[in-house]
Order: sequence, then C-alpha cells, then structure tokens
Amino acid sequence: MPGSPFSSIYDGAAEMLDKRVGWPRMPLPLAMLTLIGLRHRLREENLHDTGRGALDRPDVTAHERYLTARTLDGSYNDLNDPLMGSLGSRFGRNVPLRYTYTEPDDALLDPNPRLVSRVLLTRDEFQPATTLNLLAGAWIQFEVHDWFSHGKNEPENPWQVQLADDDDWPKNPMEIPRTRRDPSADPNGPATFITDDTHWWDGSQIYGRDVAFADGVRSHADGKLRIDDLGLPPSDLEAHVDFTGVAGNFWVGLALLHSLFMREHNAICDHLKAKHPELGDQELYDKARLVNAALMAKIHTVDWTPAIIAHPTTVLALRMNWWGLEGEELDKKLGRKTSNEVLRGIPGSPTDHHGVPYALTEEFVAVYRMHPLIPDEFSFRALGDDHELKKATLPEVGVRHVRELLTELSMTDLFYSFGTMHPGAITLHNYPKFLQHFDRPDGSLIDLATIDILRTRERGVPRYNQFRRLFHLKPIETFEEMTDNPRWAKELERIYGDVERVDLMIGMYAEPKPKGFGFSDTAFRVFILMASRRLKSDRFFTRDFRPEVYTQAGLDWVEGNSMRSVLLRHFPGLEPPLRGVENPFAPWVRAGPG
Repeated sequence: MPGSPFSSIYDGAAEMLDKRVGWPRMPLPLAMLTLIGLRHRLREENLHDTGRGALDRPDVTAHERYLTARTLDGSYNDLNDPLMGSLGSRFGRNVPLRYTYTEPDDALLDPNPRLVSRVLLTRDEFQPATTLNLLAGAWIQFEVHDWFSHGKNEPENPWQVQLADDDDWPKNPMEIPRTRRDPSADPNGPATFITDDTHWWDGSQIYGRDVAFADGVRSHADGKLRIDDLGLPPSDLEAHVDFTGVAGNFWVGLALLHSLFMREHNAICDHLKAKHPELGDQELYDKARLVNAALMAKIHTVDWTPAIIAHPTTVLALRMNWWGLEGEELDKKLGRKTSNEVLRGIPGSPTDHHGVPYALTEEFVAVYRMHPLIPDEFSFRALGDDHELKKATLPEVGVRHVRELLTELSMTDLFYSFGTMHPGAITLHNYPKFLQHFDRPDGSLIDLATIDILRTRERGVPRYNQFRRLFHLKPIETFEEMTDNPRWAKELERIYGDVERVDLMIGMYAEPKPKGFGFSDTAFRVFILMASRRLKSDRFFTRDFRPEVYTQAGLDWVEGNSMRSVLLRHFPGLEPPLRGVENPFAPWVRAGPG
C-alpha cells in the first residue's frame, strides 16, 4: 500500500536503482518494478496544490445532466469538489511551490531567449524521427489543444527582448506579450496561472468550451455533429473561432484529425441509436462524447505514446495503464474482475487524486513543447502509386490554406502522405524555421522558439538541473555530460556559461535519449506521473466507466477500437499502406508504382 513502511522501502530502493543503473538499462521485469516504485514516489512528492483561485461555485441547475455527462466547463467531474479541473481554475505544480517563484525580469531574459532560439534551435537541416510518421506529430498538437491553454495574453507591458546587431528581425526590441495574469494571484506568493480549457481529457478541441460553438457544431438530430463536404465543421462556425488564440495554429495535420474524430462521433451515434432506439438527441450526443473522448484517451495511451517512447519497458508499462498486468486478451475473456489498477488497469477502477486536487501542471505544459516534430516542407503523394501530387511549405498548409488543400487533395491521399512522411526529431537544431518567423492569421509576427523559452521561465518552471533534482534525477555537472554531441556541448557552454542556467527545454532537447525514445528521460518523469493521473482522477475513466453511464455498447466501442480501426472505418482505402504495420503512428508501407 502507498505510504506504508514497505512501500517507502520499495520506492526508495527503486529510486536508488534508477539513479545508479538507470531503468532503461535494466532487464524488463526489474525495469517494470522500478517504474512502479518511481511512480509511487512521484505521487507522494511531486503533486502540489496551487489553490482554488477566484471561482464561483457553479450553478447546478445549469448542469442538469452532470451525473452521466461531461459538462462544457468541466465542472462536476468530482462530485465532492465541483470546481476541480473546471475552466478558469489554476494550473497545479509537480514541484514544491517554493521553487516556482519567478525570477526578476532581467534574470528571466538571461540568457537572451532570442539568442537561444537562433544559436541552439534553428534547423540547420531537417533531422527526421524515422521510427514515427507525421500523424504522430499532428496527434500531439491535436491532444494539447484539448488539454491546456493559458488563454489570451496580457495586452499591456510586453516583454522587451533585445536583439543582436546581426539579427534581421523587423523590430528591435522584439515584443512578446506576457502570459495572462491570475486575477486572484497572491502578489507575494509563487507564480500561479489559470487555464482557458478544462483540465479534463474531454475532447474539448472537437466539442468546444463555450455554448455558442458547442451548440453550433451540433446537428441536433440523433446526437450528431455537423460536417461539411470537406469533412470539417461548416465554415459558418468560424464566427465563433478566435484566430488570435490557439485556433491560429490550425493546419492541415489538425484538420485531418478533427475530421476523423468528428466522423467517429457520428459513427458512435449511429451505433448507439441502433442498440438503444429509446435514446434521444441529447442522450446520444452526451454518450457519444463520453465514448469518443475515452477512445482518444485510449489511443494516446496504447498507440501514440508507445510509438514515441518505443522502449520495451515503456510499451508494456503504457499498456498496463489501460489493461493492467492481465493484458488485453485476458480482459476480453474475463473482464475487469478486480479494482487493483496494477492488475486490471485504470479504466473502471476507483477514482483517486492521491491527496491533491486534480489539475494539469505547468511542468506538464513545459515538457510537451514538441514543435520540432513539425517539418518545414511537405510532399503529398497518391495512395495508389505514391507519385507526388504536390509540394508545400509549412505556411502553405496553415489555417489560411486548409480548405483549398482539402479541395485539391483527397482525404485518403492526405492521410497516406502523413502516414509515409516523418516528423522531426525532438532535439537541438531542429526547430521549424517557419515557426521562428511565423506570420499568424491575426497579422502578428512571432518567433515561437523564443516564446517557448520565455514562457517556461515566466511561469516559474525550474531550469533544467534544478528540475532534474526535484524529479529525483542526478543533476548534470558538465556540458559534456549533458549531451553526447561535442559541438552542442561547446555551444551550450558559450550561451549559458553555467550548467545551472540551462533552460529546461534546451536541456531536454540536448540530452541523449533512451533506446526507442522520441523525447528525453527527464520529460518522461513528468509523464510517468501525469499520464496515469489524468485517467485516475477522472470519474468518467474510473468509477463511472460503466454501462450505466456509457451503455454497454459504448464501453464495448471503447474497448474494441484503436487508431487503426478508426482510420479504416472512415477510410477503408488505407488498408494497403497499414497492412503489416504494428502501430499506426509508425511509418506506413509505401505504394509501389502503378
């Protein structure tokens, strides 16, 4: 049991073994036991509450279906604490709050984040992640748009980033708006920020978070969503979309996934209506959303994450999060017969916040800065014979051009192209050049790499070495130890001078990765903790993952489907390139010449 003397000894031994040997170097059984111990230790020491903030208790009469349906604002997921995880609540922390006080402004700009962007992040040449396909890069952005947003930035008093003499940026200093303030922040306390999305894994990137969009995207017939001839939400909904926010980052990769899971929602509605003709439009919509959100969470857990961290130990560990030690086959034969999450997986087990109110954390946001996954150039090819249909740059597949691209190219050709292209490796010198000079739809020009560096500092996330200490990892003593690339070590020393000053994102990009990993072991520590927490804290994945809430047909849909089956249900022509491919986020089979 967590917190028992045996558990303390076990967790301490796991941490000691990890520091001395490293879990990636251990035999599979020992590595699994070590990861279980590390997760226990992280749950005990790396969950920290930042407080409620200025939120009013929600009006229960506005959420009459809250017992069996997700609410638009995320309230009433926890019935004893209805505001937990809802819109406007604070981001939590994975490090003690005393380490999250922000530095003075001059220290926050040192070393200069634009210099870091230009010297350490600029893509010299595209470095592909050859074990993945580009759907993996699009998928994480698709999910991030559900998980977290800090909302619109402050309109006044922007950061002033001074530029070097040889910098060709059109305005000196570069102005970067500050993160939106927490309206109830303690001026003498640690940094706190509020979410503009719910903290729950609820599919909000599809279903919306405000009443006008959520209502407008519905057909109000049989629970279904409105989808136009291009497979997207109808263009009249653009009146409800703010392109100055995250919607300005929309591109064809996101369009494919939005279309796919809107189609999936409607297929779920058809299935549920056939099984339960007594259900009306609202009930079908509510249950299809529950099923679709759970299926996306499952795909992320058992498909996407094992693809991007494809070490044998982590592949098994991630499948255990969903299926437990009994595994998928036994689960299908016997069902989930125990409440123990290690044996039967998290879905349907008891809800547990591990003593700290649930929230996504600033440290979680920081480790998901994975923009190097995105290429600068694209080659779209024909499913039938792999001949090139079109070349495009990143700006040419952005939000302004999505509809024209979907008019010109078929969905099957686009999915095939994404399945056979590689994303970029998450490493130094591989940041998309077009995102360092990003013309946003609202007319602003930004360097997203500079912003990524500054945001992590501004929000009080510790720098790389301190972050490692707080996540029970050995700190790095020299730049040569930080990376196995001698040139990078010299560049890091020239920019930072002291290993203690290295930014978290830069250290994670620089460090050698475990076998099969697409991102760093440092980032993985946050993932060990938060991947299971997002499931374990949500009653719709735990105590209410049951037929009385989902219907048995709905549960069977979640348990019986995967990314492969979703793709083939809506685009059966993709079967040839997926044939023999174990994971749909791994490279697909290229078509031969006709």
